[in-house]
Amino acid sequence: MSTGARRLIVLCPHFSPDIAPTGKVMTDIVMQWVALGHEVHVVTALPWYRDHQVEPGWGGKLVRYERTPWGSITRIHPFPAKSKANLLFRAVAFVAFSVIAGVRAVAVRRHTGPDARVQHRGVDAVVAMSPPLTLGTVGWLVARLRRTRFIFNVQDVFPDAAIATGAVRNKLIIALASWLERFTYRRASAVVVLSPDLQRNVRNKIGAKLAERVHVIENFVDVAGITPQDRLTPYRRELGIGTEVVVMYAGNVGFSQSLELLVEFARRTPQVTVLINGAGVASASLRARAADVANVRFGAYQPEARLAEVLATGDIHVVSLRAGLASVSVPSKTYSILAASRCVVAAVDRGTEIDRLVTRAGAGICVAPDDVDALCTALGSLAGDPARRLALGSAGRTYVEQHPTARDVAGAYVRLLPDSLSNS
Repeated sequence: MSTGARRLIVLCPHFSPDIAPTGKVMTDIVMQWVALGHEVHVVTALPWYRDHQVEPGWGGKLVRYERTPWGSITRIHPFPAKSKANLLFRAVAFVAFSVIAGVRAVAVRRHTGPDARVQHRGVDAVVAMSPPLTLGTVGWLVARLRRTRFIFNVQDVFPDAAIATGAVRNKLIIALASWLERFTYRRASAVVVLSPDLQRNVRNKIGAKLAERVHVIENFVDVAGITPQDRLTPYRRELGIGTEVVVMYAGNVGFSQSLELLVEFARRTPQVTVLINGAGVASASLRARAADVANVRFGAYQPEARLAEVLATGDIHVVSLRAGLASVSVPSKTYSILAASRCVVAAVDRGTEIDRLVTRAGAGICVAPDDVDALCTALGSLAGDPARRLALGSAGRTYVEQHPTARDVAGAYVRLLPDSLSNS
């Protein structure tokens, strides 16, 4: 690989200060590209993830443009739906956002003048993140118009996850999304996925001739920013939780996670507090199910600066996906839990990436998905064994300290580019 500076265009649905996990991932990668001397132009959405509406102070404009010392950031209104369950509106919103993002990406102009990082060259690559799938297709079009390479970053395989959860049942929509998915994969110069499971999934869809285009680049964790803390956190006090054992689920509260099993665990184990920390389409139904269970608490998303504190609040963390989903999705929060030196109970398909990660790290217990008795047994055993919890948490922290960093991941993306490009 050439060590020269590159010019990159990034299309992603979230970027700092948005708190979405994928926004954190892409922000950190971009900042590492910047530190390595590359010029980056980000096209993203206005911050909206926390409450699924544009955050205060960011409204009033369809598009906001910011020139930075290292490139630029263009933020576009995401047209958020009031309810994530409104799939038609969300689909239309994704398309509208993606189209506007594509137009803005085509219009991106390079830095000029003495502070320009890349001299006398066009764009070296367009990097687009999915979901939404439409952003990948638009990324390919932008790359075609800019006469450059297209790198497709796939965080979750869509529409597989939506089909598995029953969120999408219309056969015409499924057929259209599946065709668009394969169309985009086959036109990418490189497809980046998070695990060998996702790699097999994508390779099976594009055929043996193009299989080598699909690369595994794992997500990373900020072990300097997420450090072990005392379990009796200020956040615990804010929620009115005492010194009892806390079983925590932190993240998106959707229908993919089988979180009703945690409510059942709380019914069976009244001496333990179950804390559901996050929001999502399943929040209302989960709150209703837990209305008569006194030891179930709910918390909201917190600023990124409090992430280590929030994670420390839980003595045991749960990572769960319904059966069939662990081969198309890799919850990146697992790495953050390990960095916080907390043990994990993973209710996921056996032999998939999270199962392998927890086993390799020696950081917890893995059980079959959607099995309430197995989950309750695993959680109960750890709730009654503080020494084992500490040992598992320590092992997880040790493991992620050896894991690739954001700079390693950023470098891996750049290595996908050839030394010379047609538009150099």
